[in-house]
Amino acid sequence: MLQIVDRYLIVEVLKTFLAIVSVLVLIVASMLFLRTLEEVNLGAMTAGVVLRFLGLQLISNVASLLPPAYFIAALATLSRFARDSELIALTACGVGPGRVYRALLLTGLPIALMTAWFSLVLQPDAAAGIAQIRYQQNEQASQIAGLRAGRFYVEDGGRLVVYIGEITRERGLGRVFILDRRGGLGRLVVSETGRHRVEESTGDHLVTLSNGHRFDGNPGEAQFMIGRFDEYQVRIRSSGGEPRSIPKRSAAPSMTLLGTGQTQDQAELERRVSAPIAIFTLAVIAVPLVALSPRQRTSGRLGLAFLAYFSFFNLQRLAESWLANGTTPPWLGSLWYQVLVLGLVYLVLAPESLWYRRIRERLHGGPRPGRG
Repeated sequence: MLQIVDRYLIVEVLKTFLAIVSVLVLIVASMLFLRTLEEVNLGAMTAGVVLRFLGLQLISNVASLLPPAYFIAALATLSRFARDSELIALTACGVGPGRVYRALLLTGLPIALMTAWFSLVLQPDAAAGIAQIRYQQNEQASQIAGLRAGRFYVEDGGRLVVYIGEITRERGLGRVFILDRRGGLGRLVVSETGRHRVEESTGDHLVTLSNGHRFDGNPGEAQFMIGRFDEYQVRIRSSGGEPRSIPKRSAAPSMTLLGTGQTQDQAELERRVSAPIAIFTLAVIAVPLVALSPRQRTSGRLGLAFLAYFSFFNLQRLAESWLANGTTPPWLGSLWYQVLVLGLVYLVLAPESLWYRRIRERLHGGPRPGRG
């Protein structure tokens, strides 16, 4: 049964955590939205998939936001308790660090479960969706849709060449040049205006030109036909078939990576598992980083907190890279950095701990008598 003090600690940490997560999600969503709009402006992505692409990107980033958000929430809440002398009052009432650890771990349990759901289930699905959208956009970009002005498009082994001089905001085409040698007779088509669309039923790309000229004939032959047209359409066959399989490990289901025996799969799986485990590791790290009394010097602990934070997540990337590249053996894995940072923090703060003082007093034959 949770007592009043436990519920108080849990509620205060959760309120701070939700506020920090909300701010981080808004910041990340804004950055992703601006980056996506830039891709749309450059023609690398169509406007119809912006919201879906943005949602998948946000889901893919949530799992990496929750552990640092919980660490900052735990530090901020405990620091406020210390500043308001609430930690001293709790200690005087018999609520020691053990109760604080328990409250943080209980608070982190549902957050860790949610992080595991995002990291192990939703993140691979989001990565697969992002890769599929990228593939579709690249497929369209290689077949007229998304072409930038002033570039050539070559199809069917060079037998079809399309040049677009400009692209309007309404996706209209200007100063279009088409050389079609797919039949026995060469055909040169030029037009000042045109438009493009993808046929939904077949996936073929249709380029329709307006008010242009057409020249039919083969170079070196006397027979040429020159004409003028009001509308001329070129069909570019789609490559057909389903989109190719996505080779990225980040998009593979977590159960697929389990037991494959490949080091890269192990590194990817441990990267996903590291996020929920980091919730508990960072919670245990946060407690000794907070000064018990406002009279104690907090600058050193604050600097150590920043150092532990950046070391934790930088070592995470290094450990994953070293395991994937074979620098570290598979039996060591990539989660050793969490134990290392946790041990270093407690080792640095050991001289200030109560148990360290008691051990030192026993080694020196008991406490020193006071001066009379």
